[in-house]
Amino acid sequence: MKNNTSIIFGIALIIGDALAITAAFTVAYILRVSINHRRLSTPVHAHTYIMILVSLLPFWILIFTLLGLYNIRMFEKRFSELGRLFVGSFIGILFIISYSYMVNKAIFPARLVTVYSFLLIFFFVISFRTIARGLRRTLFSYGFGINNVLIVGSNKTTNRLIEALSNTKTTGYRVLGVVDSKHLSGDRRYEQFNSFQEATNDLRLQTLHTIIQTHLYTSAEQNNEILTYAQENHIAYRFVPGNSELFVGNLTVDLFHAVPIIAVHQTALVGWGRVVKRLMDIIIGGLFFIIALPFMIIISVIIKLSDGGPIFFRQERLSRFNTPVQVYKFRSLSPAYSGLKPEEAFRKMGRAELIQAYRNGGDHLANDPRLSLIGGFLRRYSLDELPQLWNVVIGQISLVGPRALVPYELEQSKQKNLILSVKSGLTGLAQISGVRDLSFTERRKLDLYYVQNWSLWSDLIILIKTFWVVLFHQGTRG
Repeated sequence: MKNNTSIIFGIALIIGDALAITAAFTVAYILRVSINHRRLSTPVHAHTYIMILVSLLPFWILIFTLLGLYNIRMFEKRFSELGRLFVGSFIGILFIISYSYMVNKAIFPARLVTVYSFLLIFFFVISFRTIARGLRRTLFSYGFGINNVLIVGSNKTTNRLIEALSNTKTTGYRVLGVVDSKHLSGDRRYEQFNSFQEATNDLRLQTLHTIIQTHLYTSAEQNNEILTYAQENHIAYRFVPGNSELFVGNLTVDLFHAVPIIAVHQTALVGWGRVVKRLMDIIIGGLFFIIALPFMIIISVIIKLSDGGPIFFRQERLSRFNTPVQVYKFRSLSPAYSGLKPEEAFRKMGRAELIQAYRNGGDHLANDPRLSLIGGFLRRYSLDELPQLWNVVIGQISLVGPRALVPYELEQSKQKNLILSVKSGLTGLAQISGVRDLSFTERRKLDLYYVQNWSLWSDLIILIKTFWVVLFHQGTRG
């Protein structure tokens, strides 16, 4: 019972991308050759120009394919898609220039055509994909291309999965039923079954595309029953491992003395990855520091004039390999409470009842009474974090990584040593999650996921999303 809509959508993207690229090249030619009548460096007839570029389109599509732009998992990763489209467009232009050089034949009649082509390709492809994504969701709203799901298991993961897939018009998934759903909470808008056999008997007249097992039974026979049913009926099967932390990270499969084994590494950030990440910190972090320096001087003057207290707040945090580092921030609390633990500060001001509210709110209060006159503004736009760019440049922390925490806070995490296998970061997954009231445990899980699934690409995406979060205040303070 295969659902081929993702494959059809992928094919449509290939065709649409090819048409968008062709249109971009055509418009670039018109802008420079037909509208702009300045002298051309190499006269190239329009027909020859288009025919050569169309013949090279398969190679361009191959570049997009190698970048994962037709991967099903990429369909809903908007930021990642934008970045890869930019890289793919740039590589594609370089490929055509290289081809022109190798065959010793002019393709672009003027240098501006090359520039126009690159910019227009990026714009046209993004526009097409935005329209395609909108049309896909419109089809979802009419029931076309929906992926019907049966979930087997009853735990917190099941609840999270149901919630994530609840908006069928956006996700394209519909939960038909849940096996063993007696422990689930919330609005149950799906069928409930006591056994897998009961579910399959009841759903036999409906098209089932995916089975997700969120709980593995102790009985191998029960698990095999589910897997066998999926295989025999050509249904996609997925399961959530009991030890989910074991199966995220840098995994390698190899033969060890003729025995297939899976090796789980602490982090994917090893070897050349560490070198590249450090170079990114130096280059991008240094650039940000230079840009931010005038603003930091202005903020320093305002803080000093506002209450006469210290400009900076310095605190010991933990970074890679449990190394203590002195992290700098602009002081955002009133001088009387700066340097105190939240519990100590609230007790000092006689507001001990705020301690629980502060912790329950993910270490955040809407109107924190500890803040100075300018402190609220600084925190709202994360400007208090700017001095940490210096920590990044000198190598104590990284631009992206797990949140740098004080020792007594990190001691609460069972995965402390795993999290500290990489440098702490100025921003990270928790900060861009879009959820302000994440619990301490949930934030550390995101930190652990980052450590075990690091990639340079993910760092770039997190940086881009951080700017979005800061501008529109949709994130969390980690």
